[in-house]
Amino acid sequence: MKATIIILFGAFVAIGCASSFGKKVKEPFTGATYESNSRFWRASGKGQSSQDNIARGKADIDAKAQLAGQINTTMKQVTDQYLGQTENAEAADVADKFQSLVRQVMNTDMADLRKIGEKKYLDEKKNEYTVFIAYEIKKNAMLRFMKKQAKTDQKIDERQRAVIEKIIDEELAKTEEDN
Repeated sequence: MKATIIILFGAFVAIGCASSFGKKVKEPFTGATYESNSRFWRASGKGQSSQDNIARGKADIDAKAQLAGQINTTMKQVTDQYLGQTENAEAADVADKFQSLVRQVMNTDMADLRKIGEKKYLDEKKNEYTVFIAYEIKKNAMLRFMKKQAKTDQKIDERQRAVIEKIIDEELAKTEEDN
């Protein structure tokens, strides 16, 4: 009897907790097709405003910020891993220069940035637009662009440039293995 009451009580609590989040909503540009993988960095953004061009601008900025964050995080992890394995005496300086290079590349036009989708909705009750945008960048194109930038950057000496190019070449090899 007590076991039955405990089970029923647990079921009511579970049902109550499950519904407290509200109804699940599927937004555009979600799922595996729009997620980053070994060949592409992908991101989607959402913007809302009473003006459609402002909603679009917000979605654009949101998606590009997500892409930049993914690229920066990936390159930081790769750099830390490489420099940790090689025990390079100038590891901190090389890491700083490499992160600076990544930021510099991100501040210019992202190499091979492609819009893979855009959807606009109007909520007539609120008179508000919602825009979703999805972008992707082919990893090997971005890495080649970074390598080109490293070769022309005057702040990077030859030893640092060689290390940076080696890191980029290793990442390029990974993207080509998965093709």
